[in-house]
Amino acid sequence: MKSRQTTLLSQVRSRIDRKRNAVVLRQDFRDLGKYDQVGRCLLRLVKEGRLIKIGQGIYVRAAVSPLDEQPALPKSLNSLAVEAMQKMGIPTGPTATERDYNEGKSTQVPTGRTIGVCKRVRRHIGYNGYTMKFEHVT
Repeated sequence: MKSRQTTLLSQVRSRIDRKRNAVVLRQDFRDLGKYDQVGRCLLRLVKEGRLIKIGQGIYVRAAVSPLDEQPALPKSLNSLAVEAMQKMGIPTGPTATERDYNEGKSTQVPTGRTIGVCKRVRRHIGYNGYTMKFEHVT
């Protein structure tokens, strides 16, 4: 009886396919292999167009763009960054400009480039030249 040998890359691919959410963290694969090995597998999936890197250790499952058949983000960068913060255990909330707009104090529509966080964040999250900013909220 011949046993089927699975590679680390195939294990990472199958785990990504089984996940429901779009954001994948590098630490999700800690049990499969060493830090550098997992990093090489994720880099290979980025080169294949199955993943998009939006930050250090933060990847997103890529969707195929209907315009040019290139990998694209499946949702807005703002919603993906909020999802990544929640996966890392960092609580998020509305920023001051979002609160003012929702309460009717301002007519300035928030741009969505700022995320309200309750802890200090030293990460850079971005894609194609657009980066997210973080604002401390209570």
